[in-house]
Amino acid sequence: MYDGFLTDVKGIKLGHAEDSHALTGTSVVLCEDGFTAGVDVRGAGPGTRETDLLRAENLVQQVHAVFLTGGSAYGLDVGGGIMKFLEEKNCGFDVGVGVVPIVPGAVLFDLAIGDAKVRPDFNMGYIAAKKARDKDKTMGNFGAGCGASVGKILGNDFAMKSGIGQSSVKVGELVVSSIVALNALGDIFDYEVGKRIGGVYDKENKKFLDTNTLYESKFKDYNLFSPANTTISVIATNAKLTKANCNKISQMAHDGYARSINPVHTMNDGDTIFTLSNGEIEADINLVGILAAKTISRSIANAIYSTKDAGGLVSYNSIK
Repeated sequence: MYDGFLTDVKGIKLGHAEDSHALTGTSVVLCEDGFTAGVDVRGAGPGTRETDLLRAENLVQQVHAVFLTGGSAYGLDVGGGIMKFLEEKNCGFDVGVGVVPIVPGAVLFDLAIGDAKVRPDFNMGYIAAKKARDKDKTMGNFGAGCGASVGKILGNDFAMKSGIGQSSVKVGELVVSSIVALNALGDIFDYEVGKRIGGVYDKENKKFLDTNTLYESKFKDYNLFSPANTTISVIATNAKLTKANCNKISQMAHDGYARSINPVHTMNDGDTIFTLSNGEIEADINLVGILAAKTISRSIANAIYSTKDAGGLVSYNSIK
């Protein structure tokens, strides 16, 4: 396991809510004082909320929360519950007659595991926000990772269970941290040790199969429409960044996906990364981006290492 947690950055709180029977849930990152934010969407099947607002030329400069959630597009309902929680605390963009909490977010597809009729909703979003704490160390089968899985080209019979992972890296006073909800079509690698740790797994023969090789050798035999994917993440840093900078950091952080997920950014993934900045210290943007990719890779590995079997899917911890 790699060290660190998302909340190692000052001003960040993290909360989770899930239905462990239906295998779905949501994770909420609160930044109630307002953080500068950006986003980069690379997958071709995204489900997002308020991402246009994060374009550098648009009005609002700060957000008050970001959510990662299961439930596919249904899961976007959690945003309303998070807004209600923040409004009750008078936290949001001042519009004169009140406040409007700014709450972007992204979804992953977990309907193929557990109960597809149970999805994260308004109430679950409110509960997750209410549970948010500034020392959260949750990883594995919780929150947005409750129904997450990887290696799905052959369906659930060969897929593996995954979840949420966190990590952080520090250089001097600079802190860059992340949370990842890992729900990828592809195979998963611990980049720093060069080891395959998740993906398509043949339980009968107790071995991994390679997703790229399966695409190459059996392309005529498979229905390649596999929508049950998407890896979504939030990066936090104490570096002083503009919205444009945050968008660039999110872009660079996708290198962490590419190092640890193969294939990635497919037509069947909705891969999305948000970046949040509290603006505490000056830092080189290139360094922040390098560290962002590093913590993303580490959080991906931690998502695998911390997860247990669920929904008929094996986990790394049961096959290692």
